[in-house]
Amino acid sequence: MLTELSIQDFAIVDHLELELDGGMTAITGETGAGKSILLGALGLCLGERGDAGSVRHGQSRADLSARFDISGLPNARTWLESRELSADDCLLRRVVTKSGRSKAWINGQPATIADLKSLGETLIEIHGQHAHQALLAEDTHLRLLDDLAGHRESVARLAELYREWQATRRQLKRLADDSDDIRARRQLLRYQVEELDQLGLGEEELDSLEQEQELLAHAETRLAETQFALDCCDNDEGGALPLLHQATQRLAALPGSNQGALANALALLGDASIQLEEAGRELHQVMASVELDPERLAWVEQRLAETHRIARKHHVLPEEIVTLHQRLSTELEGLEGGDEDLEALTEKADALKAEWRQLAEKVSGERHKAAKRFGKEVQQQLAFLAMGKARFEVEVSQRDAAAPEGMDRVRFLIAANPGQPPRPLAKVASGGELSRISLAIQVIAAHHSTIPCLVFDEVDVGVSGATAEIVGQLLKRLGEGGQVLTVTHLPQVAAQAHHHLHIEKKARKDSTSTHMALLDEAGRVGELARMLGGVKLSDQTLAHAREMLDASQRAHH
Repeated sequence: MLTELSIQDFAIVDHLELELDGGMTAITGETGAGKSILLGALGLCLGERGDAGSVRHGQSRADLSARFDISGLPNARTWLESRELSADDCLLRRVVTKSGRSKAWINGQPATIADLKSLGETLIEIHGQHAHQALLAEDTHLRLLDDLAGHRESVARLAELYREWQATRRQLKRLADDSDDIRARRQLLRYQVEELDQLGLGEEELDSLEQEQELLAHAETRLAETQFALDCCDNDEGGALPLLHQATQRLAALPGSNQGALANALALLGDASIQLEEAGRELHQVMASVELDPERLAWVEQRLAETHRIARKHHVLPEEIVTLHQRLSTELEGLEGGDEDLEALTEKADALKAEWRQLAEKVSGERHKAAKRFGKEVQQQLAFLAMGKARFEVEVSQRDAAAPEGMDRVRFLIAANPGQPPRPLAKVASGGELSRISLAIQVIAAHHSTIPCLVFDEVDVGVSGATAEIVGQLLKRLGEGGQVLTVTHLPQVAAQAHHHLHIEKKARKDSTSTHMALLDEAGRVGELARMLGGVKLSDQTLAHAREMLDASQRAHH
């Protein structure tokens, strides 16, 4: 369950730390006081889109975090452990800057918004005030029924089989339509790939061939020029090294040769001699490494010529031949197989279809059973909500064609008055009726949910009086098995809660801020009286509020 919510510089909240308990918590306050801020902050922690407008005016960023107790949530623990995150705690944090950028963390480790959303789905369920709009879509009916039937894994497998089956069918069709053009293309590719296979040019081979060709082609010139350079250095007849030695000996014999400029000149001549000897040794090594191999040169030049010929033929550069070879081989692989492939693919498509159909029939049977149960349970809730004469049904019919989710079409039908045939929700229900039907369906869905933390955002819109009290009792009963947070305008609903959170907007001269606080008993009576009678609280209104609270607590005990 949600244990803490921390909000800083978000919308009109400067700083807020909330601690929350299990059971039902009512969240109330005047219109515009910021009840939606609380749910907005929670939504951002759960991966909803953030924007620059989220940041409190004059601040650089909004910082939000939500802590959950996951000791009873094996799916959340598994999610964290599979990503090597600690499962002892569960803290989601989100920062949104005034430029609209946002960052997220899970248990202190950087995370993506998709991660927040994925983990959030295992932690909490939010039933918004527009949930009844979603109820008009048949996709929602199918999803809710599947959730109640508890066969999500089978439905996911069904979709996987369907995708595989359709992909195999498309492949089959392409092969079956194998025209003369494709056969001609396959023949050409076989010839081209075979030629490129024979050439067998390696990844880096072209560079190394070009370098080798250059060395072998210029081997004789390299030898001759190296020999000439060596003679210049160390030839008895006029080579630089013997001349240097002579010059050094004659200068060294002069008086004062160990002083001044003469000594410097002798030192430099000594260095020059050493450098020339080094150069001579290097040149000897160069001569020893030069190979005269006309046969190898002929082979290298022939291989380069063949590479250039094939490159011209395919209108590519020689260095693009390896990529061309890979591309043509892949294309040929895709077109190869012919009749054997056709047979194998037909068998595969038939097997996938049979497996899909078998699982679809099993899922369909489970949906029919769940539909009866769902219809009966919603019918009971409608009786609670002063719609006892209405008849609610979940219709499971067969689709015209196979679909990823199976063979079934699911529709919620209602007959608002006796004697009328049930018709789709969108065609029958008025606004008030739709919100009550929506609430009944959501309560049943929540009863069967594996997630014990539920948020209801003004789902009681359109109900009043005795029905409102029953709505409160329904939400309270849900809270007894876990945690329910409900934003409400109805005192009859708020009175039923185990805890009451009040939100208040305070306007100063130059700023507006929101304060939230858990109310004690006296505070609850005052807030219920405000909800009952407006700004001026009479003794009669306060007495009525006290009576409501006492009655709900007696029922609770």
